[in-house]
Amino acid sequence: IERDGLVADFAEIGGVVLANACGPCIGQWARYRHGEEQKPNTIVHSFNRNFAKRADGNPKTHAFVTSPELVTALAIAGDLAFNPLADTLTNADGEAVRLDPPAGDELPKDGFRSDTSGYVPPAEDGSGVEVIVRPDSNRLQLLDPFPPNDGGDLKGLRLLIKVKGKCTTDHISMAGPWLRFRGHLDHISDNCFIGAINAFNNEANKVKNQLTGEYGEVPKVQRAYKAQRIGTMVVGDENYGEGSSREHAAMEPRHLGVRAILVRSFARIHETNLKKQGMLALTFADPSDYDKIREDDVIDILGLDDFTPGKPLTVALHHADGSAEQFPVNHSYNETQIAWYKAGGALNLLRAAQP
Repeated sequence: IERDGLVADFAEIGGVVLANACGPCIGQWARYRHGEEQKPNTIVHSFNRNFAKRADGNPKTHAFVTSPELVTALAIAGDLAFNPLADTLTNADGEAVRLDPPAGDELPKDGFRSDTSGYVPPAEDGSGVEVIVRPDSNRLQLLDPFPPNDGGDLKGLRLLIKVKGKCTTDHISMAGPWLRFRGHLDHISDNCFIGAINAFNNEANKVKNQLTGEYGEVPKVQRAYKAQRIGTMVVGDENYGEGSSREHAAMEPRHLGVRAILVRSFARIHETNLKKQGMLALTFADPSDYDKIREDDVIDILGLDDFTPGKPLTVALHHADGSAEQFPVNHSYNETQIAWYKAGGALNLLRAAQP
């Protein structure tokens, strides 16, 4: 579109063309100069994200998503209230005019460029290729395989966080300045759940460490549990994991030692991502059981010795006051996904299948 002059046409009417890639999805539109104040404003765009801090990364930007045709019409009019079906504009001669219905070529007249695909073909024989990553790199880290699950019940889990309300993949694994660490799982895991709201104090990135009784940042508390080889569970609300299908939102909890995610309901893709990483993705059979989870609970997940498709599991809560209760939880694992879980993740199975 730059070659064909369309970028210049859009710029002339005050429009901005963003690459159809990850950038605007995770707030990477460089709209502001360094240190420039981010003021309240409204934008209309045809990208697929309108959450806070998407597009330009400004939490004060109100973004409305609509069709490319309507975005263009509003840019020409410069007025959010403009109705291209009924309203008129004033041209350079002072005449009232209406926009014609959108029309154009289905494909570029000069075809698509073939020299900018970014595709690099793999070596015909990769058996002799060695990937070398410096051990002191802050940006890249080779992955260690996640340990397999022995198939037995999970006992003595601590509650890491009981999330209240909306919890997108951006709440679980923020983008923005963290993107430079996306090739280093341990470093990027320092953003794990820092945007999620704790149901017990209505604050973000502040949870109770059951080992000390003190409150701390979620990643630090989870690392303390991991250092003591104590598994944890995360409890969530409705549509947990909505938003972009961010693999790190499943990899980070797994890397830090979270064993299970129990929610009222999942966003479908994130649920699958958790399964691929060898985690337990569970839902309350009765959504009101969410309210039974207390901050100091020690939690068991029972029934994993007979983990089969369609068969509910049981969660046992051991409260700090000495009382206990149980309730059923559901899952949507099929036989293949159960094999992922037992192997410690789908990648472990793929690796084991290599000759």
